[in-house]
Amino acid sequence: MKFFIDTANLNQIREANELGILDGVTTNPSLMAKEGISGEQAVMNHYKTICEMVDGDISAEVISTDFEGMVAEGKKLAAIHENIVVKVPLIKDGIKAIKWFSENGIRTNCTLIFSAGQAILAAKAGATYVSPFIGRIDDSGWDGIELIHQLSNIFSIQGFKTEILAASIRNPNHIIKCAEAGADVCTCPLDSILGLLKHPLTDIGLAKFLEDAKKFA
Repeated sequence: MKFFIDTANLNQIREANELGILDGVTTNPSLMAKEGISGEQAVMNHYKTICEMVDGDISAEVISTDFEGMVAEGKKLAAIHENIVVKVPLIKDGIKAIKWFSENGIRTNCTLIFSAGQAILAAKAGATYVSPFIGRIDDSGWDGIELIHQLSNIFSIQGFKTEILAASIRNPNHIIKCAEAGADVCTCPLDSILGLLKHPLTDIGLAKFLEDAKKFA
């Protein structure tokens, strides 16, 4: 399973990348705004900086909701760097745009997916990735991990090449469960990635080793 970090914060991207396990980055307008980045040129420059930092797929989201607007934006985003993947919302015109991008050599990440039916449409249109929002599904009273299981089974049966990119990750256990369920990619906040490092027995064991080592100093 590939690890993406879900942020627009350059320091967090750098820290995750230095771990040596980072495969890519996902962003969205909300994450850009959180970093105080606004205006088309500033956003484009920020994506370029991220692409220069990380050797992997970088999802850059369109903000248009009509077919023509999404295609125009997507072409601009794809021109920034070869690693850009155009992020498109799961709406009617979004599916049309994904089909156009697929036929014109532009990779896509279909976002805001909450059901198997939506993911099937995106995969059929040729999406490179589909992004089911696990945490938000859980918040609504349904089981986000079960959707990953379902998509993994459907995509395998149908031979879809689209990768399942688990998004809206809330904690380290979500990452583990997504790996068990067959997600191809997990995009997470830095805290969730670093949370995988933690276990009380590791801390206790290390303290014991260091204490014993002092006896040989």
